[in-house]
Amino acid sequence: MHSPGPDLPTADIQPVIRRAVAHLCGQHDWAVLHEMPLPNGRRADIMALCPAGNLTCIEIKSGLPDFRSDLKWPEYRPWCDTFYFAVPHSFPQALLPDDVGVMVVDIPAASGYRPVIADAAIIRPAPAHKLAAARRRSVTHRFAMLAAQRLNRMEDPALATVLRTALRSE
Repeated sequence: MHSPGPDLPTADIQPVIRRAVAHLCGQHDWAVLHEMPLPNGRRADIMALCPAGNLTCIEIKSGLPDFRSDLKWPEYRPWCDTFYFAVPHSFPQALLPDDVGVMVVDIPAASGYRPVIADAAIIRPAPAHKLAAARRRSVTHRFAMLAAQRLNRMEDPALATVLRTALRSE
């Protein structure tokens, strides 16, 4: 595993982690949504819907300053069955809480702006905090609606603009 090299500024680490984690989730057959709004007004970096119907929230931390400045992550837990931090390999993992899962990403030292998919691994599985059935149904419905809306906007951007305009005028 490598530390981020001089060709990859700290600000550019987050997209590399996001992409690597999305690929890792795909290997587990988890469907992912990036930047999913939660009912409490927070926004999950990645929310994954697992084949068994469980919801996994993944919070990306590009480094120690990012982790230390974020005090809101506990507010994501009521909306998922499992919670992970996704961090670069160089992150001091001993500082992460014991009751969360940990994903580690090997950031290539000289990736620069090339489209690289870094290696990612789950090094500590997340303990389960099972959602109540009604909440799971609500969050799963929110996940499905957001996924369908994003797909619709990708397939027909013009229709999405018309629909947004129509909804604003009502």
